[in-house]
Amino acid sequence: MTTNLKLWDILALGFMTFALFLGAGNIIFPPMVGLAAAEQLWPAAVGFLLTGVGLPLLTVVALARVGGGMPALTAPLGKAAGIVLGVAVYLSIGPLFATPRTATVSFSMGLAPFVGDTPLHLFLFTCGYFALVLLLSLYPGKLMDNIGKLITPVLILALLVLGGAAFFLPAGALGTASSAYVQQPLAEGFLQGYQTMDALGALVFGVVIVNAIRSQGIQDARLQTRYAIAAGVIAAMGLGLVYVSLVYLGAHSAQLVPDASTGVQVLTSYVQHTFGSAGMWLLAAVILLACLTTGVGLVSACGVYFSQLLPVSYRTVVVVVSAFSLGAANLGLAQLIAIAVPALYTIYPVAIALVALSLLSRCWHNPRRVFRPVLLVALGFGLLDGLKAAGLEQWIPSALLSLPGSSMGLGWLLPVLTVWGCAAVWDRCGQSS
Repeated sequence: MTTNLKLWDILALGFMTFALFLGAGNIIFPPMVGLAAAEQLWPAAVGFLLTGVGLPLLTVVALARVGGGMPALTAPLGKAAGIVLGVAVYLSIGPLFATPRTATVSFSMGLAPFVGDTPLHLFLFTCGYFALVLLLSLYPGKLMDNIGKLITPVLILALLVLGGAAFFLPAGALGTASSAYVQQPLAEGFLQGYQTMDALGALVFGVVIVNAIRSQGIQDARLQTRYAIAAGVIAAMGLGLVYVSLVYLGAHSAQLVPDASTGVQVLTSYVQHTFGSAGMWLLAAVILLACLTTGVGLVSACGVYFSQLLPVSYRTVVVVVSAFSLGAANLGLAQLIAIAVPALYTIYPVAIALVALSLLSRCWHNPRRVFRPVLLVALGFGLLDGLKAAGLEQWIPSALLSLPGSSMGLGWLLPVLTVWGCAAVWDRCGQSS
């Protein structure tokens, strides 16, 4: 039985983790941040990295410490509340939003430029795409070999070419920052990082990473934790480099696409400008491989979670999730993004608070006294942010809209920290009594 992983195996695990995270949102949102931030690109990039890299890494660490699964992470909430939160996260990151988006982005950027963007072409592509996702997901024990050792090295090579070009062959001079980035570039970048869904992805990928380690014969819990954290660090470094290069690319593309509304337009215009028509094949390879690996990871994670929660097999869940995602993908990219944003603004405060509390779990005498009130407040204010993101501000009391940080989408932070402090005192007092 294997007791230690070799260096190449650790790198392959890190590459697999990197590939799981690097999906649709990771490709299309950073260029738009750069385009809108312009001369404010560096503080905006720092904010984007906090949610796009920092939070996922902390989440991987938190999950690794509890064995990689959401049930262990949410145990202090109680079984029922933990299941509700787990189902909400898995559905959001799985068949409702993120998994279909991997297909629509790979079609819009990888195939549509060559065959045309029609509903029929989208349907045919998504059928083939999810057939391949299903095939790879049916064998979760092979993910480290199939993705970490085979697919990801090709993806990294293509990204090195694209990222290097962004710095050494910029499309033009910096543009002018939009009003939001002029006033608060770091906070705006922080909020845009939500849309990568990386922190939520980390909540579901934890079990995939730990299972990949176990498939190599590592049964010692401490070694599993150590290797999972190492994989998270490798993935975080890779994601950080990708994000910075794509933000830089977008910031220097104002002359090419001054009126772009999506990162798809920014990237395709840059690649055509820099590499010509041949470069579109490079972009197609990057997008397809990035989205495919993330799609496989998401479907596999949903299969593990729901097969443990419900009396159905892993393979049945994988088939159902793939089929549902195929149908959702045919709604189109713009519709998926419009639906997903309010949901993300609702869930993210809860996810951030959950990870923070879990990382400090050894500080609590009775974790339930702290977890329950803090996450309840995070959910309440997350719902308010979701309403605001959906354009329903008239439903929100004006006093709540004037909370510190509310204009930046961080109105939940002060109430959560306040309740956290009170709950921590209660936890200490309850222990002493």
